[in-house]
Amino acid sequence: MATEKGTVCVTGGTGFVGSWLISRLLRHGYSVTTTVRSHPDREPEEVVTKRSINGALGILKACLNSKTVKRVVYTSSAATVQFPSNAEAVDEVDESIWSDEEYIKKNGLEVVTLIPSFVVGPFICPKLPGSVWTTLAPVLGNEDGYGVLLKTCMVHVDDIASAQIFLLEHPDAKGRYTCSSDVVTLESLAELLSAKYPEFHMPSKESIKEIKGHKIFPTISSKKLRDCGFKFEYGVEEVYSDAIRCCKEKGYL
Repeated sequence: MATEKGTVCVTGGTGFVGSWLISRLLRHGYSVTTTVRSHPDREPEEVVTKRSINGALGILKACLNSKTVKRVVYTSSAATVQFPSNAEAVDEVDESIWSDEEYIKKNGLEVVTLIPSFVVGPFICPKLPGSVWTTLAPVLGNEDGYGVLLKTCMVHVDDIASAQIFLLEHPDAKGRYTCSSDVVTLESLAELLSAKYPEFHMPSKESIKEIKGHKIFPTISSKKLRDCGFKFEYGVEEVYSDAIRCCKEKGYL
């Protein structure tokens, strides 16, 4: 059963999204190979950036040379569309905010890119994911994180894994797909969470109005992904209830 659908190689198998994706692939009948890494001390940004670029190019070249890789699904970051250096101020972004595609066009590799917003939900990776820590700021009492949540987009980790598998299997998938299920505000989050979790102290409407100096980033459209037939299974309430439950089980709350 495990090998009926073939083998998928997942890089970053110890990460938040990667580890969750592996569990979903196995349940879908795929055999999985993965890369793992240790957790070294924080390295300089230029070192991480260079290694990331060289690593991604190395993987793409290896896929080209193998002659057996059918498709590459590359999971990027919302940062590439929400605030690229050449973008004008807009309220919503989608796949039209492009980065350079010349490498892919030149080499003819079948690459599909998935760009998620804040990924939240339960986790099986060894550490508390940064995106979960950020979006749980009202629950964790992290007032420094409130500014990011004044208005933000998010998506459940299980929906991201489902979208990755969907794009892997969809015969006509091509290009870039932004992926975000919900747009939330800090005020709406505080109202939702205070009703469901009265034990946590939420910011008041008055204190939220006092938060200043934070840029409100454009929202993310998932129209292209939805038009292909993909359906999100989780809303904001499930995103937070699953994340909070997991954090309680692992001793973070």
